[in-house]
Amino acid sequence: MRRRDFIKAIAGSATVWPLTVRAQQGDRMRRLGIIIGPAGDESETKDRIAAFLQELKHLGWDEGHNIQIEMRASAGNINTARKYAAELVAFAPDVILAVGGSTVAPLLEATHTAPIVFTITSDPVGNGFVDSLARPGGNATGFMTFDYSLTGKWLELLKEIAPSVTRAGVLRDPAFPAGIGQLAVIQILAPPLRLDVSAINVRDAREIERGVATFARLANGGLVVTASPSSVIHRNLIVALADRYKLPTVYWDPTAVTNGGLIAYGTDLIDQHRQAASYIDRILKGERPADLPVQAPNKYELAINLKTAKALGLIVSPALLARADKVIE
Repeated sequence: MRRRDFIKAIAGSATVWPLTVRAQQGDRMRRLGIIIGPAGDESETKDRIAAFLQELKHLGWDEGHNIQIEMRASAGNINTARKYAAELVAFAPDVILAVGGSTVAPLLEATHTAPIVFTITSDPVGNGFVDSLARPGGNATGFMTFDYSLTGKWLELLKEIAPSVTRAGVLRDPAFPAGIGQLAVIQILAPPLRLDVSAINVRDAREIERGVATFARLANGGLVVTASPSSVIHRNLIVALADRYKLPTVYWDPTAVTNGGLIAYGTDLIDQHRQAASYIDRILKGERPADLPVQAPNKYELAINLKTAKALGLIVSPALLARADKVIE
């Protein structure tokens, strides 16, 4: 399938995409399953998958010629993810791409043998997906969203772009192991920046609305949105609440800035999916996930929305602008 046809196919469906081309079967035909945690009709998701498929084709794997692809998107619903994981395992794939940490656990429940390469996944060791980063040990490996040292950068950016902030509300999912870890690191790093930290849970929309409203009752507050599946699902709500209560907010996902968020610092997820294609290629050529180390990000993006900064009455310094990879005016 050509790239433009693939984008059209994604745009026409938000949940199930049976992209298998029933080409003539032969010894060289391989099977690739793809399960996506976020909503499949988001433009960012489509761009990441398109980059992955483009790189896969560059490596010699052309859909309908020597590889068949079956794709699903769970849109953040864990029950849907379990259903689609079982469907993809029944497809008898040679390898599965799991986009988003919320898809990995359902896949590992469904199979202990099918090779899995994950992306946009936080703390795979803490979540029990792999034994260690250097030696995953099982049938899964892949690419992390961040390492914990990155969380300190979010606090620094909040203080840099909004120096008057003295309170940081940290949006995290307490049911998500990496959410606990991120908050712990932020609490350690906050005192030198003279920031008082409090947690805001993001398990559902009402909890987020209630938590942000309560936090916003006192002055000089700002928000830090940590990485979790819930912060992706409720991203637009969080951006809207930050705007409503005039709270300077730092996001882990640069996509939030495109949608009106103030500032973000996080992994270049397009590049991560290109790298994932190389792992898929290596597995299809005989390597085992157990022997492929989990990769930490090696490319980050700083994104700033100047329109949002102006609405908040903030002046972005030339030094901060010079470091930005993406500026929205």
